[in-house]
Amino acid sequence: MIRLDFSNILTEEIGHNGLSLIEIENEAKKSISLLSKKPYKELDFINLPFQDTSQIKELAKKARDYEYFIVLGIGGSALGPRVLLEALSPFNNLRKKNRVFIYDNVDPATFKYIIEIIDLKKTLINVISKSGSTAETLASFLLFWRMIRDRKLDVRQHFIFTTDSEKGNLKMIADEYEIPSLEIPKNVVGRYSVLTPVGLLLSEVIGIKSEELLEGAKEISERAYRENLNENPMAYLASCLYLMDKLKNRKVLVFLPYSDRLKTMSEWFCQLWAESLGKEGKGTTPYPSLGTTDQHSQLQLWMEGPEDKVILFVSIDNHGFQEEIPQEFHDIEGLRYLGGHTLEELINTEQLATEMALRMNKKPNMKIIIPKIDSFIIGQLFQFLQITTAMAGLLYGVNPFNQPGVELGKRLTYGAMGKRGFETEGEEVKNYLKRQRYMI
Repeated sequence: MIRLDFSNILTEEIGHNGLSLIEIENEAKKSISLLSKKPYKELDFINLPFQDTSQIKELAKKARDYEYFIVLGIGGSALGPRVLLEALSPFNNLRKKNRVFIYDNVDPATFKYIIEIIDLKKTLINVISKSGSTAETLASFLLFWRMIRDRKLDVRQHFIFTTDSEKGNLKMIADEYEIPSLEIPKNVVGRYSVLTPVGLLLSEVIGIKSEELLEGAKEISERAYRENLNENPMAYLASCLYLMDKLKNRKVLVFLPYSDRLKTMSEWFCQLWAESLGKEGKGTTPYPSLGTTDQHSQLQLWMEGPEDKVILFVSIDNHGFQEEIPQEFHDIEGLRYLGGHTLEELINTEQLATEMALRMNKKPNMKIIIPKIDSFIIGQLFQFLQITTAMAGLLYGVNPFNQPGVELGKRLTYGAMGKRGFETEGEEVKNYLKRQRYMI
């Protein structure tokens, strides 16, 4: 089970930079009360661990017959699958089958490199967009669609759509061309969708049992509404991060896992936190980091830079590799002291030393502790962070499930690209490009 250590955020540990336990517990109780009222239908993501995955498994069985599996999506539709790939099958693409490419950023060079590697006859393409209107995803879909058709291949054998079950462009195409489809549940938004077919299809394709992910998440979901704070670490974490902002003006949240396998989890969490909470002038800025790497690039700033950060460690008890470092060069102290220890000892000691250094300098930090990295624990961690984020949104008094600040950029893109109904935005883009620029 995931544990949360918030000792180093208390006043008795870091003095005036810290919070009192009673402050934290009062807000934690408030977050549970707010969540229990279920003010948003999108809180349905908490029930995802109880879903039926038989259709996902059926399509995944078909997908495993292909050499290449391409995911087209962006935001939560790409980051969630990427976390699963890198955390649970990090060198998957060295295998001969089920090699995965996640194409999200519509960088034309990346598209070119993927096309040069894959054989379309041996490729299955999973197009993910709940709305069916995501410009980046649809553009890459159109390119692949044309190439599949140009080669006289059966589109039904080379595409799977993951989208809305009732409406949208992808739904219309799926109905017309009999494309196999999986449903993103009606009340689940993109950044909370990793435990839907968005992530579960990929997991099954690369040999990760979706039921293990969901079993882990279920343990967390069952705690979400519990009023006993000792059984609800998400409420504690949401409370601490909210109060660090409101009472201590700590506006930057550094997410710092000590595992290469969780590097993309940092990026996934930062999208979740930023897009859920950054509204109405509220929220904090999440910063993705990686231990021990960023001890050699960011730690100086955390220790002696602006007093605006909270560090959230993720430490792993058992990394799954216990090879001992050889005892060589006994006369060179710079090498001798490492001998007889393991890489796991070293990475965990570096995490502990960084935690202690921050505490000794009165810098607020907390630690999520996971026993190991496997599908059960990753399912727990996803749901733990999602529920924490939703609770924090309720404490801030914002809707953690919308993203109104994203819409204007979309409309301007539609206008510039000539989409009907967005002519005004198209003119605004033209006028913007005509204005006087100051450049050197």
